[in-house]
Amino acid sequence: MTDELKDRYDVVVIGGGAAGLSGALMLARARRSVAVIDAGEPRNAPAEGVHGLLGREGMPPAELLERGRGEVRQYGGHVVSGTVTGAKALDGGFCVSLEDGREVRARRVLVTTGVTDRMPDIPGLREQWGRGVVHCPYCHGWEIQGQAIGIVATGPASVHQTLLFRQWSADLVLFTNEVLEPSAEELEKFAALGIRVVNGPIARIETADDAITGVRLASGELVERQALTVATRPEARAGFIGGLGLEAVEHPSGMGEHVPADPMGRSEVPGVWLAGNVTDLMMQVGNVAAAGAMAGAQINMELVEEDTAAALAAYRE
Repeated sequence: MTDELKDRYDVVVIGGGAAGLSGALMLARARRSVAVIDAGEPRNAPAEGVHGLLGREGMPPAELLERGRGEVRQYGGHVVSGTVTGAKALDGGFCVSLEDGREVRARRVLVTTGVTDRMPDIPGLREQWGRGVVHCPYCHGWEIQGQAIGIVATGPASVHQTLLFRQWSADLVLFTNEVLEPSAEELEKFAALGIRVVNGPIARIETADDAITGVRLASGELVERQALTVATRPEARAGFIGGLGLEAVEHPSGMGEHVPADPMGRSEVPGVWLAGNVTDLMMQVGNVAAAGAMAGAQINMELVEEDTAAALAAYRE
């Protein structure tokens, strides 16, 4: 179901994942007019289930979002399919432009577009993303526990990732892939934990019946594996924010790019708010939803103050 997009709302939410829908739900229940514009490209779409989310453990991502859309609509919010290509300040508010030519005005904008995961250009790797290739042990470790797991190095963060995944399997191989040179201390830790380190570039990921069977090195050697992990580089999915006076910058951790905001979701541009992975790269689904709800509540409070000031000015005339 796609709702018709009106010309004007109190708040337009750009991005219909857990953060955007939670923010919209909070605003709709506060009797605000709100529209969620969603491009339909959730980060966790390839995953079979959402994990670590209390009360919704293992629920397919698509089902979780469909339930969320229904809850937003239940309180009068609109959920609209579309891709936002631009946004700018206009007449004391904002104008949001869609790829198909539609435009919508809003008093406030909440950006919850999430991130894109960049990963090594290794044949066969992305094709298994979210299934045989994972990145978060808390999201997917249980599902691959006890398997022969390979860690495809992308940089220093892969050392931390390797040590974490040891909790879920004793059969680990770290592929340095010419981008990681562990220190002597790190190598000693790996040896103590029974983790094998394989050097040399990776040629491709081998599969059979759409399942990973191993890692083929450029040397020709095949290292048999059942699952792989890779520390991706998350980058904010927000190419339209330049018109708002914002930009994606390197995260202080060095792990990727984000759009900065304060703990409540307030950006440096008045009236523009952010929630979820677009601003905090390490959030899982539960954190993302909570951040969206917090931003929604803060936006409503800001609008209450604005409405009160306008009423007071009219009263004094």
